[in-house]
Amino acid sequence: MGDTTLRELVYGKGAHVDPIACVEDISAEVAARTVEGYPHSIWQIVEHMNYWMEYDQRKVAGESPPYPGHAIESWLVHPQPASEDQWQAATQRFGRLLARLAALAESDSATLERTVIDVGPAPSPRQSTVHAMLWQVATHNSYHVGQIALLRRQLRSWPPRRGGDTW
Repeated sequence: MGDTTLRELVYGKGAHVDPIACVEDISAEVAARTVEGYPHSIWQIVEHMNYWMEYDQRKVAGESPPYPGHAIESWLVHPQPASEDQWQAATQRFGRLLARLAALAESDSATLERTVIDVGPAPSPRQSTVHAMLWQVATHNSYHVGQIALLRRQLRSWPPRRGGDTW
């Protein structure tokens, strides 16, 4: 049965920017640029989303990746990719991770309601369902894709080639 609304949110339907369209036409040079007063580049934001999508997908798969001790551990230190190829690899990974999220969103009810344990930091582990985790990842991504859209506007690189709201 799945959750079609969630699947659509993964890809930015409605008021949410399409995450793939938001990054696919950016060069490594633009992805590396920073804006005064904001601590991260687009490159760092994409890799931060990749980090958490992969982490949560591993948890859903039954693995036990270590939860970072500090939030900064899910952010790259350097604001720029080493090369255009490294940036393209990051955006391709982003697309693959989104596709896996979308596929999970279309899972049967038994899968979506399955309990995932030890979600969160070691001092306060908690349980969640696959469905709740997917919603968390989708909203986390929406938040950060909005930041990318704003940075692109600041860098005079908006709208994406495939279009985006300009108001």
